[in-house]
Amino acid sequence: MKVVVLASGGMDSTAVLYETHAKHEVIGALSFNYGSKHNEREIPFAKWHCEQLKIPHRVVALDFMPRLIKSSLMKFGGSVPDGHYEEQTMKQTVVPFRNGIMLSIAAGYAESMRAEGVVIAAHAGDHAIYPDCREEFMVAMNAAIQAGTYVGIQLLRPFIHLTKTQIVERGGELGVDFSKTWSCYKGGGVQCGTCGTCVERREAFIRAKQPDPTVYASTPPLPPRPEAQPVKP
Repeated sequence: MKVVVLASGGMDSTAVLYETHAKHEVIGALSFNYGSKHNEREIPFAKWHCEQLKIPHRVVALDFMPRLIKSSLMKFGGSVPDGHYEEQTMKQTVVPFRNGIMLSIAAGYAESMRAEGVVIAAHAGDHAIYPDCREEFMVAMNAAIQAGTYVGIQLLRPFIHLTKTQIVERGGELGVDFSKTWSCYKGGGVQCGTCGTCVERREAFIRAKQPDPTVYASTPPLPPRPEAQPVKP
């Protein structure tokens, strides 16, 4: 199947890029610069991996998002909280309908390129915090993309039932160089090691029993995972 992959330069999208490359014909990868604190740190890694796999890579500038959409993830938003990825405070980093916006653009690009599918790296660990990463949303978005394209483009989400730990394990099997990926939402010179995404990254390597190649500014003891509780809308 000819597909287009959403490639942010993070761990998940990089692993899914290699996963998809092994199974499909990847005719293009898209990175979106939507004004987040870490876009400029992660997008070069997406470009690097696409070059290794000889996949055409494009960066799409979404200049309107910082003006219209509020989130602590944005350059001029509030501070990115430290703590566990599943804490309620991580809701501050939600960028409203981000995946919906990006998938709409990717679907148009895919049809223009005569592709048959769009691939996203949404995974099981995202669901509680991010509404537009949940399978319920993905099913609806898949139906919308298929209904809105002549060829019925499919939304593929091969990692939707995998945990971050399982993604690290699969990436290891595929030979992914995770040192050339970016997770930290703060977007500093090195990954901070204490924000929710850094905590999740560190935890995943420990649970996967694989060496973590990441340089962190700080590696204090990992915070405990919060007790399971529904996320308030």
